[in-house]
Amino acid sequence: MVADSTNTDGAQSAVPNERDSADAAILPFRIAITQSDLDDLQDRLARTRWPDELPGVGWSRGVPLAYLQELAAYWRTGYDWRAYEAQLNAFPQFTTEIDGQKIHFLHVRSPEPDALPLLITHGWPGSIVESLRIVGPLSDPRAHGGDPADAFHVVAPSLPGFGFSTPGAGWGVPRTVSAFAELMRRLGYERYGAQGGDIGSAVSGRLGGLDRDHVVGVHVNTDLLALAAVMTFQHGAPPDLAALCAGDTDSLERMRRFQAEGLGYLAIQSTRPQTLAYALNDSPVGQLAWIVEKFHEWTDPAAALPEDAVDRDHLLTNVSLYWFTGTGASSARFGVTDAEPEWEDASSAPRGWAVFGGGGPIIRRVMDPECSIAHWSEFERGGHFAAMEAPDLLIGDIREFFRRFR
Repeated sequence: MVADSTNTDGAQSAVPNERDSADAAILPFRIAITQSDLDDLQDRLARTRWPDELPGVGWSRGVPLAYLQELAAYWRTGYDWRAYEAQLNAFPQFTTEIDGQKIHFLHVRSPEPDALPLLITHGWPGSIVESLRIVGPLSDPRAHGGDPADAFHVVAPSLPGFGFSTPGAGWGVPRTVSAFAELMRRLGYERYGAQGGDIGSAVSGRLGGLDRDHVVGVHVNTDLLALAAVMTFQHGAPPDLAALCAGDTDSLERMRRFQAEGLGYLAIQSTRPQTLAYALNDSPVGQLAWIVEKFHEWTDPAAALPEDAVDRDHLLTNVSLYWFTGTGASSARFGVTDAEPEWEDASSAPRGWAVFGGGGPIIRRVMDPECSIAHWSEFERGGHFAAMEAPDLLIGDIREFFRRFR
């Protein structure tokens, strides 16, 4: 057993308008990884059967052996899961069943009575761990040196098949959008904002179309490699990258390299997720390598190593959540049912974009050629995991965008 539904002090008060019907019940939830699960992780890490590697290849063929050995050793002997479990449990958490799927979510009510409800959706290979450093300042800016007028009631769900939203068949972006709209209705929120990155940007964008009578605005964070992935996945490689990136040779090289070498994970997860599942579910080092590679490739281009962009313990908490919940496989196959997913849907809700890690003009040229997006920000610092890499910048941009809807 990795979690329980025991109430925590003050947690119940965070649920407004809880329904009486059993199928719509909202249950308090608390993370409680068993000691036997922790012992099993340490035992598996100690008994890892390491492969060899070609000399001198660095990161060009995947995660280097020496680097991963050192990181795995730290995970086994230096990292403290219980400390981060306590940090997560400091936020009220709940579960509810929607469309036959258990949905787990953080629900942090602001002490400010006029706070705006905000649904925050993570992506892959992220989790609710991405929200650790932004939920507090967003929900209680007064306590974090901010303006109380910028406060949000924060709802941060785990995507179906991720973390404690236990695996379910047939879940992708469209079905998730419907479920999250129902979640906000079930919580009693008639008017709310939506925010997310990666898969979360798709969910947020489509929520603005599906639930347009209730979504006041959509804010997404993105980066150059996310643009390359979306363009390739939806439309194939763009015909003339050189023209698209005219005058920006660094962005041109990053996009070309990513399209040539960086999309193998997506091909595997979209076509052979079950084959991959055995390694992710049986080997913690396999799960670690699969995620850490993305944090190396997708974080701030100025960061030489993943921990130069994201705190090492924070990163390992994200990996640990995948491992303890056994959702490496189910998260990898998320969206396989979407033959041609659209990352945004027609929406009357105003949009805000925050671009991290450079390449902003190129992204705007593709995603907003008519400059119709209501709010556009570009930050040189950060990357794909903005909430973990540059939480201060992301928090500031979210606050600025949603001020117009107060």
